[in-house]
Amino acid sequence: MPVHVCSLINNEPQTVPGGGAYYPLHFPFGTGESADEHVMHQMAQPDGHQIDNWRTDDRAGLIWPTVDGWGSLTANIHWEAGDYSELRDRFVRDPLGLSTGADTTATDHRAPSYGMQCFTKHHAIFVHPGTPIALYVAHTDHVPRRVMHAQFKLAIHT
Repeated sequence: MPVHVCSLINNEPQTVPGGGAYYPLHFPFGTGESADEHVMHQMAQPDGHQIDNWRTDDRAGLIWPTVDGWGSLTANIHWEAGDYSELRDRFVRDPLGLSTGADTTATDHRAPSYGMQCFTKHHAIFVHPGTPIALYVAHTDHVPRRVMHAQFKLAIHT
């Protein structure tokens, strides 16, 4: 059974506004990626959109599946220490409404622990070409906070 993998990593801090609204995490292209042999995370998007700046374009958080299959989603999120009452994350199919419309899955709301907040998550869903997937995060602190490290991975079993 072939497996198509896209494994993204970002060690550059990303600021997330406070108040609990969800925002997509962004990931760099090219040498900043850990693995994209199956071209599922490219600056030239499958629908013709060209990303100029991965730090500001929400499309830099999209993984575009290249085949139909059972998708294993994995995330690793490291928040800076803060005055949180809750940290939130979720996977979202078509978060920008480019094909079928947004569909959230695997939403987690977590109480913080002491110090830096480090979380991993795994979820599996059916994935399809033309329907991108993203990792969204939120927090309930009253000021912006940073995600210090993020990983987002998709392994498609066909």
